[in-house]
Amino acid sequence: MAVYTEVSDEELARFIDAYGLGELLSYKGIAEGVENTNYLVHTTKGTFILTIYEKRVDPDDLPFFLGLMEHLSARGVTCPLPVRDAKGDILNVLAGRHAALITFLEGMWPKRPKVAHCLELGKALARMHVAGQGFPLRRVNALGLQGWRPLFDEFAPRAEEIMPGLRDLISTELKFLESSWPDRLPQGVIHADLFPDNVFFIGEKLSGLIDFYFACNDALAYDIAICLNAWCFEPNFDFNATKGRALLMGYDSVRRLSSEERDAMPILARGAAMRFLLTRSFDWLNTPKDALVARKDPFDYVRRLRFHKSVASIAGYGCELAR
Repeated sequence: MAVYTEVSDEELARFIDAYGLGELLSYKGIAEGVENTNYLVHTTKGTFILTIYEKRVDPDDLPFFLGLMEHLSARGVTCPLPVRDAKGDILNVLAGRHAALITFLEGMWPKRPKVAHCLELGKALARMHVAGQGFPLRRVNALGLQGWRPLFDEFAPRAEEIMPGLRDLISTELKFLESSWPDRLPQGVIHADLFPDNVFFIGEKLSGLIDFYFACNDALAYDIAICLNAWCFEPNFDFNATKGRALLMGYDSVRRLSSEERDAMPILARGAAMRFLLTRSFDWLNTPKDALVARKDPFDYVRRLRFHKSVASIAGYGCELAR
């Protein structure tokens, strides 16, 4: 459950009043998500998402996240749009926390993604990358290559509590990634967390992208690698090459991948698997067992990592794109 900060009827009514959105009719907490508190808010003028930013979010990053949504929306990317209050502000304070109202996006996320979903995702991701060009703000990827070893060092002494051999596996893989990571790929704004629960569909038609609170500047192709990890493995952890082909072909039909990006895809996918293996391992060891937020099994990404280490080229993900 992701309702960490409770708000009273009176507090929320005063907050809503500043936006000129009519009378507050109802609101309820949204259970999904792990970083922030979210409420579904109904007023006489529509439905909105209220996000209250919790302690793990740096307030200095909020202008980037909210400004990016405005920038993308203005360029045709379907995503939630921050609502400005009567003074023109998109960021305010509620219950002692920074908070923002976001427009409501219709649709549902796919619990079991199909090939058609992966094709639409690839197209939408490429459109987002193209639309992100020219966004004036920058945000370093704190969970990129430079952040992996410091994060590992925080839990390395306890890594064997998760699974035997995990410490050596991560240590060896980090050495490889640090010595081999491509550093001259096309850069831009990436979503960095485009899992199925952050992509809405109506049927098999993509209706929008949400949750930009990990967005940052990094290699565009790394965003694709994150999606290959998140969308193209089956529940038994077999890689579905048909889904991988659809995702890559969808992306390439909008923004053509360079030969350098194609060649780098296996190592980028290994890096993406490492990023989520590290964060899940840290959370597994540091989240209380009785916490409201469910811990995610790090071993899921051990199995993904093992697959990526066997892949020699982008063809291993389902297709060899035309050069």
